[in-house]
Amino acid sequence: MPSVSVRDVAALAGVSVGTVSNVLNRPDKVADDTVSRVQLAIQKLGFVRNDAARQLRAGHSRAIGLVILDVGNPFFTDLARGAEDQASAAGYSIILGNSDEKAERESAYLDLFEEQRVRGVLISPFGDIEPRLRRLRDRGIRAVLVDRTSADTSFSSVSVDDVAGGALAVEHLIETGRRRIAFVGGPFEIRQVADRLEGARAAVARHEGVSLEVIPVSALSVVEGRLAGESIVARAHDERPDALFAANDLIATGLLQALFMRGTVRVPDEVALIGYDDIDFASAAVVPFSSIRQPSALIGATAVQLLLDEAGDAELKPRQVVYQPELVVRASTRA
Repeated sequence: MPSVSVRDVAALAGVSVGTVSNVLNRPDKVADDTVSRVQLAIQKLGFVRNDAARQLRAGHSRAIGLVILDVGNPFFTDLARGAEDQASAAGYSIILGNSDEKAERESAYLDLFEEQRVRGVLISPFGDIEPRLRRLRDRGIRAVLVDRTSADTSFSSVSVDDVAGGALAVEHLIETGRRRIAFVGGPFEIRQVADRLEGARAAVARHEGVSLEVIPVSALSVVEGRLAGESIVARAHDERPDALFAANDLIATGLLQALFMRGTVRVPDEVALIGYDDIDFASAAVVPFSSIRQPSALIGATAVQLLLDEAGDAELKPRQVVYQPELVVRASTRA
């Protein structure tokens, strides 16, 4: 069956091809009764607009690419929702890619977005991605870093001050009387993880008699947190840290599981626990755990707005938006 064209719609509605185009793209410029006739003709004929052809003419699509580190992390789910709501309000859709903390998957999504002629790219990068983003910009595709700042401010970014967040978490643990603190996180190629550790170290350096142990993990996941927790529980009592700072709430969840499964380490009596992101589970856990809150949905929405501003004005200089983290105290760190 041959496809229905704009000319077929125009003939049935008794209008010009230009009028049909206006109804599809600028309906506010067409009389209401004419809009109704054209829409009725579209329904009767089953017309589907050819967006590929329109993209070729415009040079870009009505889509925005979003690459996140882990779609299973509720922080990124909320971030994506904020981006989607903001994009939808502006007439755009979001194409979501999950890099799964793998450079090759991240690169594959960027290739796909370039082929799709997206309006721009939002990315929470794994490693150094800025040379690749410069090539995209040379092709007319703008990019905004999400949950990370630009190393040389050559790209707009929306982030949280993770150094301040790391310091905030450890200062809280010290205030509750903890002196042997362990940071559980990784991989450290992820800038956010490295920044949180930097803040933790800075806080420890301000206090005498406080130590910081680093327990590396290979991923920001519940499983890795549980494995780290099991290694801590297996230590002699006097060799265990008295506080754990998890690089994110998924790791904190795994740590909490390990401490409870063995049943030999009480939280917070023997070991205090604080996470990062303040996902919903933090307040719903068997021992609700303290966390550093990030405004995830706001980060996504702000990134979309920065991207669309830049896409509409080539002369606009990159902007760096940095939100401040917030300490949320729950039972896991009560003094």
